[in-house]
Amino acid sequence: MNSDSLVTRLERIEAALTAILDRETVREWYGVDEISRLVGRGEFTVREWCRRGRLKAVKRGSGRGKFLSWVVSHDELKRFQRV
Repeated sequence: MNSDSLVTRLERIEAALTAILDRETVREWYGVDEISRLVGRGEFTVREWCRRGRLKAVKRGSGRGKFLSWVVSHDELKRFQRV
């Protein structure tokens, strides 16, 4: 086995482990992009669910000045996934 293929295989393994950790890491709050990925729906749809109250979410500072972003608690995500 040459060193190039070994490096390539190690990079794939590292990427897979990172993906698993991202998926399994429990966070207190999730952004719209994370919820979208976890429930398999578009970000627009998740924002609409938040706006209409289907998902209980709150608006918090997004780090982009005065603009606020929806965030969903871990407990609410679990409740939504059970429905």
